[in-house]
Amino acid sequence: MAFRIAQISDTHLSAQHPEFTRNFDALAAHLRAAGPDLVVNTGDISAHGELAGDDVAFAREKMQSLGLDWLAIPGNHDVGNDPQCGGATPADAERLARWRSIMGDDFFCRDVPGWRLIGLDTLITGTDLPEVEAQFAFLEQALATAGGAKIALFLHKPLCEVTMAETEVTYWAVQPGPRRRILDLLAKADVGFVASGHVHQWQDRGVQEGLRQIWSPAVAFMVGDKWQEPMGTKPLGYLEHVLHEDGRHECRLVQPEGLTINDLGLMPGIYPMAA
Repeated sequence: MAFRIAQISDTHLSAQHPEFTRNFDALAAHLRAAGPDLVVNTGDISAHGELAGDDVAFAREKMQSLGLDWLAIPGNHDVGNDPQCGGATPADAERLARWRSIMGDDFFCRDVPGWRLIGLDTLITGTDLPEVEAQFAFLEQALATAGGAKIALFLHKPLCEVTMAETEVTYWAVQPGPRRRILDLLAKADVGFVASGHVHQWQDRGVQEGLRQIWSPAVAFMVGDKWQEPMGTKPLGYLEHVLHEDGRHECRLVQPEGLTINDLGLMPGIYPMAA
């Protein structure tokens, strides 16, 4: 029997932004009816969790209200951004501790028939926090002990924008140094796919450079072409991953009814144009 995962991303939940909460509530009603085996939120679960804990706590309550099994990893609006990207809210010990006090671990490992699911917090990988080396050790161990299971890796930011050889530090992808460390570890494993969010665009690249990379659309909002270059397409919705025990994997975009196409560019004051 196949195992079904609903990957949701960029829910940007906050009591301050009822328009985003309405989208989540519409999605939640759909998911309760669909009944996936697991919901994975790939980050930016909260709108302003990098500033205070209220939004993270609100997001946790909304995830709990699903009544479904769920896991989450943080995004830049949960624990702060890569320090290399600049900005006033870099990932740091205080923001990470706040996430962990409310949400629990910022990484996960879960076994399902034929597969091992791994989620990482890549926002801290460019810092000097001791948790960075602990997480890389966790990843190495999780891959080494998979026992022949296929690996499904969940991240907030995609590994790259276009190619793994990118050397530029960008807002949209895992930074070059941490990317290389992750790739070196993945090279020893049987990786089925790498699924991410953050870009607020949907794209299934197929297998390129040895890995299948899949970008999830957002739930809360899209960013219009006037403000963000198209790299994929910009629906709102989620991804359904169907994992078969023999290692086969199917992925499809799902666009539930009731999601309002919020364009961040027309919502001044919530964020700068980098989402």
